[in-house]
Amino acid sequence: MRVKRGIKARQRRNKLLKLARGFRGRSKNTIRQMRQRLDKSLCYTYRDRRQRKRQMRGIWIVRLSAAAKLNGISYSKLVNALKTAKIELDRKILADLGALHPEVFTKVKEVAVGVK
Repeated sequence: MRVKRGIKARQRRNKLLKLARGFRGRSKNTIRQMRQRLDKSLCYTYRDRRQRKRQMRGIWIVRLSAAAKLNGISYSKLVNALKTAKIELDRKILADLGALHPEVFTKVKEVAVGVK
């Protein structure tokens, strides 16, 4: 008796079809094109999960620099002052303080600069 594998093959393809939802053109419904696009898209997702962290750090630095400039100090001098004052606030928190709570950011800056 021969083994018919139609159900398993269809299940495997349906799993890929589910991942390829939202693709354009033939990549969403032909198996070969879909597999190639999925391989590439999964590589991009893996890579971009790491790049997102770098991009967010860049955004925080830009925001922090703008907040520092409003307080009359450069970004590098502010970061140096924070390190010498042993204030361990990361860039994410400092950027949020600069954007949402400028008065608190100013106090942090004054404490950091005043320690020198």
